[in-house]
Amino acid sequence: MKYMKHFIEHFSSFPVFTISDARLFLTARGASQGYVYMLITNLLRGGRIKKLKRGVYTFMEDPMLAGFAFSPSYHGLQDALSLHNLWEQETNTIIITPRRVRSGMRTILGGNVLVRRIGRSMFFGFESIRYHDVWISISDVEKTLVDFAYFREPLDESTLREMRRRMDEEKMGRYLKRCPEWVRRKASKLLGK
Repeated sequence: MKYMKHFIEHFSSFPVFTISDARLFLTARGASQGYVYMLITNLLRGGRIKKLKRGVYTFMEDPMLAGFAFSPSYHGLQDALSLHNLWEQETNTIIITPRRVRSGMRTILGGNVLVRRIGRSMFFGFESIRYHDVWISISDVEKTLVDFAYFREPLDESTLREMRRRMDEEKMGRYLKRCPEWVRRKASKLLGK
């Protein structure tokens, strides 16, 4: 395993890497194509790296990295409430993506991850935040409320009150203009308008 030490030093600081990244790195140092796959397989079997999805790997074990497997995506709904400190309860990681993937619960990196699909026209309103040593995309407070309306999820009154307090009315108005009429009505009902 001539290149393993260099490989681990290089990629252990990345949140995720792909088989293409590994191939470029190793072939630039003289490794063959076959060696790339053998190294990845040995690291997987040894438990040094974890597989997020086909061709995407990580050295970390945090289910919050699941968003990298469904790019483009963002963390939303109850997950976003927790990350914005609007919700005291522990939640599963919730990934919202416009990609055509199977919706539902999955086990990724030892944690439960709920994947939800959203229309391309509704894929907006997220920002990057630092989560430990990694930057992840998360819906902002206004878009989180819109997503609760879009996915018809219940929201308790105390959380709604805190969301209203933190909300930027102008930004919320812009977001609602981008939404279908039924989402606007549902979000307005949540806002108490």
